[in-house]
Amino acid sequence: MKAQNSHGNARAVCVERHLLTVLFLQVGFQKILTLTYVDKLIDDVHKEFRDKYRNEFQQKGTLGLLNGTFDFKDDFLRLLREAEESSKVRAPTVMKTFEQSVKSQKTVKCMIETRGEKPKEKGKTKKSKGSKKEGTETVTASSKAAPGEKQPSSAGDREELTKDEILQKNREEFFKRHMKAGEKSSKSPKPDAQKEKGKKPRVWDLGNSNAKVLDYSDSTTNGNSEACPVEEFDPDVALGDRNREPGRLYDLEYESDEEAEEEKVIQNTSKPSTKKGGLGGMFGMLKGLVGSKSLTREDMDPVLEKMKDHLIAKNVAAEIAVQLCESVAKKLEGKVMGTFTTVTSTVKQALQEALVQILQPQRRVDVLRDVMDAQRHRRPYVVTFCGVNGVGKSTNLAKISFWLIENGFSVLIAACDTFRAGAVEQLRTHTRRLNALHPPESHGGRTMVQLYEKGYGKDAAGIAMEAISYARNQGFDVVLVDTAGRMQDNAPLMTALAKLIAVNAPDLVLFVGEALVGNEAVDQLVKFNKALADHSMAQTPRLIDGIVLTKFDTIDDKVGAAISMTYITSKPIVFVGTGQTYCDLRSLNAKAVVAALMKA
Repeated sequence: MKAQNSHGNARAVCVERHLLTVLFLQVGFQKILTLTYVDKLIDDVHKEFRDKYRNEFQQKGTLGLLNGTFDFKDDFLRLLREAEESSKVRAPTVMKTFEQSVKSQKTVKCMIETRGEKPKEKGKTKKSKGSKKEGTETVTASSKAAPGEKQPSSAGDREELTKDEILQKNREEFFKRHMKAGEKSSKSPKPDAQKEKGKKPRVWDLGNSNAKVLDYSDSTTNGNSEACPVEEFDPDVALGDRNREPGRLYDLEYESDEEAEEEKVIQNTSKPSTKKGGLGGMFGMLKGLVGSKSLTREDMDPVLEKMKDHLIAKNVAAEIAVQLCESVAKKLEGKVMGTFTTVTSTVKQALQEALVQILQPQRRVDVLRDVMDAQRHRRPYVVTFCGVNGVGKSTNLAKISFWLIENGFSVLIAACDTFRAGAVEQLRTHTRRLNALHPPESHGGRTMVQLYEKGYGKDAAGIAMEAISYARNQGFDVVLVDTAGRMQDNAPLMTALAKLIAVNAPDLVLFVGEALVGNEAVDQLVKFNKALADHSMAQTPRLIDGIVLTKFDTIDDKVGAAISMTYITSKPIVFVGTGQTYCDLRSLNAKAVVAALMKA
């Protein structure tokens, strides 16, 4: 029995020596000895050996590597012959001789250009030229071949003429062409009416040249009973998808292409074990496939480093990416790998689970349930929007208003951005559009959305307090408070925001952030929360309750901002803005975001 085992081990060692010899020749003498079949040979040997002894590995386990017999020499030599023959089939391409080239067929005579002779047009032989240029060439060619006119002499005839005669002939042809062009232009009939000079103003689809129609100064504001002027526009422009279910907040969708091979990104980096005799590298690799090894930090470091770079490339903040990889390493250190699993697949699976857990916080914000609870207490549900400049607070406030109206709730919009020029007019336009989509006639004569505004330069906290009091008296279900955009480093504006939240005590404070940011998302959220805590007058300061992630349709699969924002605040992403229409509002689907994030 021992002799049989030693004979099998000797054959295995012989096969491994053959492989090492081939690799040594390829690496050491690659300039003088080119073996193009080495990669194919190694892959074929790996697959053949694995398929031949798979059952023995599974039945005997790791001990089968030491006690089993591996008669693989004949198979190896067969694979080597096949690889060599396949490399011989593809013969190297032979360079053309000069006699076979197109240049050898040209004569010296056709390559000489006489002075005064026009060179041949190369553009006609090229198929990449535009159709317009080809059309002009054909017109000029036909004009030259007019009836009664002699064709221009060929290059051989011109060589017999002197230089002076050639110049004289070219001048005559030039004058004839210009004289004919002048006669054609004089014979062309004049148009009956000349075109009007000057530039006409462009008429836009949603615009109107009538000043009375464009005057919206009498729109319904602060409870005025006068009706808004009816605006004519296409509902498809404002709504987008007409086949949607009214009032439903659809989940964010992302279709990810499944990777053909999980081991394509990184190969198994586990080092071969050399403690058990002299079996060497091949059996160490097979031992890693069987899965009898516990993970160490050295095994995971190369994989985690590439995962960290991948997360940063997908817009995850660098600090967050490092912390995520550290937490995955601590979780997996010492864990025994499964059968036929790699380090890459194990680390990737653990990272995906961690990302899904981050995007699904323990506290979930259900706006519709909270609004109905506020209705039972006969008070309005108040939502305050805050964020930096230009992230889309007013636009997404209008989308949320539309969603609430379709669910049967009346909305009062408080225009508390008293700083930015045009902020009140923007909200007034959205109010007019929403009333056109949901007129009072469709809701029993009840106006579903109104705007409460006091102009510019006023105290935002005072306007919000008056709007909440007005909504309570008029029976509005929801109050949406729009605030001015401010940078997180502007202390006076951050103090004013903390005052507005502390005085009015809204039910929900939403931070509006765009999906385009990377490291900036961490700085914004940390400083917004810090400012709300520092400038609050309450003993338990009110911080950010949720996040509205905007401009999600502009980032493709670079969705890392969602991870950064939720990781910093541990607060959920309540809404996701995905476009410009009122229906482009989604709820976050954690698995879809993680699938986009892990896409190669």
